[in-house]
Amino acid sequence: MHRLGREAIHTYWDNALPPRLTVEPGDTVVFETLEPSQGGVARDIASGQWPVPTADPDLVAVVVSSAAPESPADSEDEQRGHALTGPVAVAGAEPGDTLVVEVVEVVPAAWGWTACGPGGGALLQDELEEWVLHLWDLRDGKDAVFAPGIRVPLAPFCGVMGVAPAEPGRHPTVPPRRVGGNLDVRQLTAGATLSLPVEVTGGLFSVGDAHAAQGDGEVAGTGIETDATVTLRFSLRKGYEVPTPQFSTPILGRAAGPWFAATGHAPDLYEAAREALRGILGYLAEHHGLDRPQACILASACVDLRISQVVNGGVFTVTAFLPLTIFHD
Repeated sequence: MHRLGREAIHTYWDNALPPRLTVEPGDTVVFETLEPSQGGVARDIASGQWPVPTADPDLVAVVVSSAAPESPADSEDEQRGHALTGPVAVAGAEPGDTLVVEVVEVVPAAWGWTACGPGGGALLQDELEEWVLHLWDLRDGKDAVFAPGIRVPLAPFCGVMGVAPAEPGRHPTVPPRRVGGNLDVRQLTAGATLSLPVEVTGGLFSVGDAHAAQGDGEVAGTGIETDATVTLRFSLRKGYEVPTPQFSTPILGRAAGPWFAATGHAPDLYEAAREALRGILGYLAEHHGLDRPQACILASACVDLRISQVVNGGVFTVTAFLPLTIFHD
């Protein structure tokens, strides 16, 4: 078994990055990953930028600030991006092959954060007036604590897994692409197997952006962001190349209901999703007293968006599902 620590962090894709580790097919690697701010959120709390209204700053808290959480720049060129651990070269991997990545284990840290605000990538970012940061207590290893009586089951996965693109130069980490990257597929939990097309010798695989939990859609622009210890096993399919990332997974939906669902309808899927989310946020306000930013943060951790239909006269339906099992008396 190999290990790759935080000394191997980079914040962009580039096939010129030398591999930090070379492994054989069948080998297992334990990665240490950092949450996207690379400690910036913790530093902001310590400096007082995010005032924490609780006697124990390790416990759940909602904090408000006019500024977005820190997203540190890469020291070489000030390019901002996810903190990725890697790259790892797999011996024998060549363009035209498929790299197969088995997710053995993803272990989140003791705490995580979710933030949303204007201009921050949230689905309803134009309807948010201030930045809100939520700290999650992850210490029991089963649930993320949102507030008394509201707990979201943990389902940790890595939002970013990918290999280096063939195109030379530095590429941002935010957009997903043919070779993987910021997929944010919450079903890539332990037991899943991800297949990626290899475009450069060795593949040059990197991983990061661990989420302790996330709803399909990541509607706040962030899931439950956390440091993590990630164990992956690598293999190769020689002479066969998948066209885009493909995977098998042991999970699809969440546990049995009950659920509350809201629908959105529009000739644009993005607008339909926004309408569906507004219905969920309204429900959380009416039945649980959450304001818009708090409801958006909770929805990002557990609400699943589904495309219900795309064939009815050019008007698409998106349904947002809220699991009512997160609420405890």
